[in-house]
Amino acid sequence: MDEKNGQVEESSKACSDGSVCGYDSLHHLLSANLKPHLFQEVNRILLGLNCGKALETISVPESAKALSSEHDFDLQAFCFHADKELLREPRIVRVGLIQNSIAVPTTAHFLDQKRAIFGKLKPIIDAAAVSGVNILCLQEAWTMPFAFCTREKRWCEFAEPVDGESTQFLQDLARKHNMVIISPILERDVNHGETLWNTAVIIGNHGNIIGKHRKNHIPRVGDFNESTYYMEGNTGHPVFETAYGKIAVNICYGRHHPLNSLAFGLNGAEIVFNPSATVGELSEPMWPIEARNAAIANSYFVGSINRVGTEVFPNPFTSGDGKPQHADFGHFYGSSYFSSPDASCTPSLSRHRDGLLISDMDLNLCRQIKDKWGFRMTARYELYGDLLDRYLKPDFEPQVISDPMLHKKTA
Repeated sequence: MDEKNGQVEESSKACSDGSVCGYDSLHHLLSANLKPHLFQEVNRILLGLNCGKALETISVPESAKALSSEHDFDLQAFCFHADKELLREPRIVRVGLIQNSIAVPTTAHFLDQKRAIFGKLKPIIDAAAVSGVNILCLQEAWTMPFAFCTREKRWCEFAEPVDGESTQFLQDLARKHNMVIISPILERDVNHGETLWNTAVIIGNHGNIIGKHRKNHIPRVGDFNESTYYMEGNTGHPVFETAYGKIAVNICYGRHHPLNSLAFGLNGAEIVFNPSATVGELSEPMWPIEARNAAIANSYFVGSINRVGTEVFPNPFTSGDGKPQHADFGHFYGSSYFSSPDASCTPSLSRHRDGLLISDMDLNLCRQIKDKWGFRMTARYELYGDLLDRYLKPDFEPQVISDPMLHKKTA
């Protein structure tokens, strides 16, 4: 009994830092504790097969590994293949995701907090650049702590225009490295009464601003009641045609809405990024599932990014759900990963460390999977459209056919 209690205590201690029983991720836990042939089979079931084979790792330059070691961030790289075609050349793009914790406590001066995050991300972006990344996406509201659920207005100071300081910082890097960068920020819309939005800025590989997308769905669950700061976006479901492919940004809570994912696909997205901020108690069982569902149903790649760490705020807050007041949301569990239209996915990044995940992906796979499964051809959009049209009307009645015997009295 004492031995068992000791194991439980050790497990609890190991998990308190955000790890999985002392391991960076579930993948590492399984790899370390299963015999190779068992791990291979479990891996096949959990991660799927890409073109009938296990996903391959790719090597990154020693300079990227050195940056990873020096600045203590997880670095992983994989490759999604497509079948060889006779009439099209491969369309391979190298894509990166960055997850990170905040750099200094939330009690520090706001300018110090922001500049410290800039400093933390610079070597990770450099590692992406020397690794040849073409498109790089940062996490939701990367320039600041995820303070939106505190409901304190002081955090609005982090908001900035689309062409503000963080965009200028990344424009220089995008231009220098010939890289498209997606930058999710708290936007201050100076042309519309300084309205705030949760916005992703799309920076082109020449350092230009291609456009922006504003978060469509605002959560109202647990601590995540973010409409104190911003409301639902008004930019629709834009797809941005870049030098490296057609991309879209499904910000955070939008991943829970299948029609939101569908809309980006209907507009032609080949890669959809999902920059997020979500904690273990709330969403972790859903995290490995939803992005893969979206990738499969819509025949595009998905890059899912979650921040890392526990962010403790100066003043306790309540959630309106009956729980005592508290000063943090819980542990942001990282675990960023890529999903492919053929149902395969990468292992996730660390659950408790900063990280850079890199993937080569042949965008030809998107059309190959459409041809294979025929989801676009077999969908019944006219039926769905008719239902949605009727549902939006005040006199809508669900199409329910009751058993006539259900309420009939029996002798």
